Amino acid sequence: MARRLLATAALSICIAAVAPANEAKTGPWKVPRTLDGQPDLQGNWTNATLTTFERLDKYGTRLVLTAQEAAEIEGAEAESARKADAPTDPNLGIKDLPNDCGRGFTGVNCGYNSFWVDPGTTVMSINGEKRSSMIVDPPNGKLPPLTAEGRQRMGVRTAAMRGGSADGPESRSLGERCLMSFGSSAGPPMLPLLYNNNYQIVQNRDTVMILVEMVHDARVIRLNSQHQPASIRKWMGDSIGRWEGDTLVVETINFHPLQRFRGASDNLKVTERFARVSPSQILYRFTIEDPGTFTQPFTAEVAMNASKEKIYEYACHEGNYALPGILAGAREAERAAAAQQAK
Repeated sequence: MARRLLATAALSICIAAVAPANEAKTGPWKVPRTLDGQPDLQGNWTNATLTTFERLDKYGTRLVLTAQEAAEIEGAEAESARKADAPTDPNLGIKDLPNDCGRGFTGVNCGYNSFWVDPGTTVMSINGEKRSSMIVDPPNGKLPPLTAEGRQRMGVRTAAMRGGSADGPESRSLGERCLMSFGSSAGPPMLPLLYNNNYQIVQNRDTVMILVEMVHDARVIRLNSQHQPASIRKWMGDSIGRWEGDTLVVETINFHPLQRFRGASDNLKVTERFARVSPSQILYRFTIEDPGTFTQPFTAEVAMNASKEKIYEYACHEGNYALPGILAGAREAERAAAAQQAK
């Protein structure tokens, strides 16, 4: 289901609110408050967008797209969806179907077509600006280079995955195992994917909970608390929040060893800032710090836009035969290889 980005936001370091068009009649818009007096972030939100995490080379250091560039991106997506919606010729056989069906899907994976994905239909808009990337610092919109330690760690993990990706369920991704969301949907940082880019925020005086539609993740942020010992490492890390004016600042450390953002180390620290900047948008800004992995910290901004859609249960393993099929196929391949070698 397509979800439209609703973006009328104003941004400064301290996050100022934007007045609606009928300000003369109603007065300037104010951040809503909960019964506890805290800024109210509650509701259903989506971060679906066509804006990429890293900036494409052709945009250089330009964070803001021109109107024509934004229209071209959105037009290309609309055209892709139109073609994908076209009916398939019933006279075609399996060998006649396209091997490359877009979005990186090829061959048998083309069954995972546009019907199942919802990346958004527009580029991200913040403060009226159409953004070319989520990363805002460094100025080139790119991830900083890895350190020597980070490159070595990434190489070890890549080699392990390549050599034994079907040895057992433990070697498959967390998403395939229904343990955590795919990619970094639950985060932190919370980033959009091909689909299920929806979140529900519920808060009280002491806690902020973020329900993630992808898989079944629920982030629990404890307010005005202390981090648990480093020996306790949890999925989505240990998140402690505090209010700075109308902005919720969340610091997360002590991530589970199997959850690694872009190959990060045990010392990964993610600092997030949530600010309600209009009735229909939360500005989500985060900074990644990990001197053992990245040569410098980096910062990104993501628009979380109000959604009227419901958050649906992600029943990950109902009817999911992929994981046992992958492992069974690998065991059969091993038996065939052993039989061939015994001849």
